[in-house]
Amino acid sequence: MNVLFIAAECAPFAKTGGLADVVGALPRYLRALGHDVIVVMPLYRSIDAARHNLRWFHGPMGVWMGNAEEWCAVHTTTNRGTPVFFIESQKYFDRWGLYHDEHFNDYADNPRRFGFLTRAALQLCKDIGFKPDVVHAHDWHTALAPAYLKIWHWNDPLLGSAASVLTIHNIAYQGKYPAHHLDYLGLQWANFTPDKFEDHGAINFLKGGIAYADLVTTVSPTYARETRTPEGGYGLAPYLNAKGEDYIGILNGCDYEVWNPETDPLIPARYSADDLGGKTICKRALQARMNLEVADDIPVIGIVSRFVEQKGLHLLAQCIEGIVQNMRVQFAILGSGEPGLEHFFGTLPARYPGRIGSYIGYNEELAHWIEAGADFFLMPSIYEPCGLNQMYSLRYGTLPIVRATGGLEDTVMQYDERTGEGTGFKFYEPSAHAIYYTVGWAVSTYYDRPHHMQRLIRSAMAQDFSWERSARAYEAAYARAIENKRRWDRQHAL
Repeated sequence: MNVLFIAAECAPFAKTGGLADVVGALPRYLRALGHDVIVVMPLYRSIDAARHNLRWFHGPMGVWMGNAEEWCAVHTTTNRGTPVFFIESQKYFDRWGLYHDEHFNDYADNPRRFGFLTRAALQLCKDIGFKPDVVHAHDWHTALAPAYLKIWHWNDPLLGSAASVLTIHNIAYQGKYPAHHLDYLGLQWANFTPDKFEDHGAINFLKGGIAYADLVTTVSPTYARETRTPEGGYGLAPYLNAKGEDYIGILNGCDYEVWNPETDPLIPARYSADDLGGKTICKRALQARMNLEVADDIPVIGIVSRFVEQKGLHLLAQCIEGIVQNMRVQFAILGSGEPGLEHFFGTLPARYPGRIGSYIGYNEELAHWIEAGADFFLMPSIYEPCGLNQMYSLRYGTLPIVRATGGLEDTVMQYDERTGEGTGFKFYEPSAHAIYYTVGWAVSTYYDRPHHMQRLIRSAMAQDFSWERSARAYEAAYARAIENKRRWDRQHAL
């Protein structure tokens, strides 16, 4: 199959979360299965063209929107064998941030920016003669692709037969904008209805994408179930339920070429399940780097996270001081986000020297050090569509402590204190109380049941969440979407 990926992010070029990791990894594994996959994304100001060997490819390219023509250029490079095309537009992408300015205010023209990206990706296919069997759109940013295919391109010789797959990486972000953007986006007012794009008088990109997509996926089976409920669907549960069997959860994969303690070039020492000596070296190095007391016999809890409410860090803020006051434990924290949480976690090392270390911001090397050097990895998420850090932690023998939601429920097996089986520690109630006592359970296991710790670590490191498995599931999903598109074509040809 020929597959076009359209996305706002792709690692290693531009990343704010798991979306970028998926778009950066999945195409490579699909190509290994014999499919021809290309990726189209914006050329943001933050992308280092020289570092990534970008070269000019095509342009000027005209892109017709609903009531205007925009112009852009296209650059390209390869990402581990996958062609990636970058849409250059000073008007839309030459800015401080991907989605918001330096004051964290969303750009007011985001609907135009990403509507344009989506139209430009389809125009590029026409200009270079790439005939996609499947157009794979990701999150609200490119959720207009299924609608464009059926509204604008249904009889196009190049794009008319393309099926659409829309993947929801986080349903809380839906792309809701004032209705006056509809003319520019070219969606036609006849589609501004409650069953398609209209949402309380506004345009909802994700809602319309769900309506038009031949198949909708999300990033874990449990998250697919959760988003079908009023609590987890953020208003879209009725529309996801209406898709029936054409809404499925496919667990994200883990890129073990990047996250593997046996080969990781960023960590102080390599190690494996058969020889954990290197993990001890990594722990000492992490403790020294984070200004923690260097001691082999104190458990370290690692955190790498965005500081937002979804991640449950506001709940951790209510109990972390009680944890370090009442338990012999250390924290190594890396993250950024809400200013209040940045201030709170940033000032903890001064109040608890040697017990808590924090780095406000993001540092790729330090993220690897925490995964390798910590004994436990804490993810107290309110919701977590898939989560990748718990998969990284499992491979590094760093036992996850997680709230059992979304992909965290799917990937971590609860510790059985009677047998020592499992791969981590799970709690269900989203509360500071639950975090406190589950951390206490993990810490007591570290001190009181070291034989169980060793068994948990070996079980964790034996887990396989490789992208090969996920890629085959997407391969089957694409085939299903193509059949759904053919059925739609037959119905609308009558």
